[in-house]
Amino acid sequence: MTKLGVRPTAHLAPPALEDVRIRPYGITDGPRLRRMSERLSKTSLYTRFFSGTPHIPEHYVRLLERLDHWDREALVALDGDEIAGVAEYSRDRRRPWSADLAVLVTDPWQRRGVGSALVRCLAPLAARRGITEFEADVILGNRDALRFVRHGWPAAHASNADGAAHFRLPLPVRA
Repeated sequence: MTKLGVRPTAHLAPPALEDVRIRPYGITDGPRLRRMSERLSKTSLYTRFFSGTPHIPEHYVRLLERLDHWDREALVALDGDEIAGVAEYSRDRRRPWSADLAVLVTDPWQRRGVGSALVRCLAPLAARRGITEFEADVILGNRDALRFVRHGWPAAHASNADGAAHFRLPLPVRA
């Protein structure tokens, strides 16, 4: 204990992936999603939204409020009552077997398996709905996301444009 009666955090084990619950994004999650911005760095926001936004854009919150849970689905990872990560797909209307994949994980939970767990849960939902591949755009400087793609889809090849790698990722995702 310190003088103020607060335990030093260096000796506390960080929360484990087993402490995270994954469930579908719900209509009451908007405030949680907005609060998620408090735990995201500028870099994390940039690599997800490809712009220098200071917080999760309101149009993104509104998009998730209009999920149909078929052509557009999102799952959240909850740490207690707060969102630690969100993964979503959006079916391509011109190519209904394909869907765009996007993942956002708060900085404290990055590199701890939350994004991978979300995608592993999201992929079978997409497959049951007739989606056979995800497409994903990854900023070339986002090494963690590029490693995730290489691990889950070792044979995936990217086309590069405008500083981003574009991947076509066949389902199912590798465990």
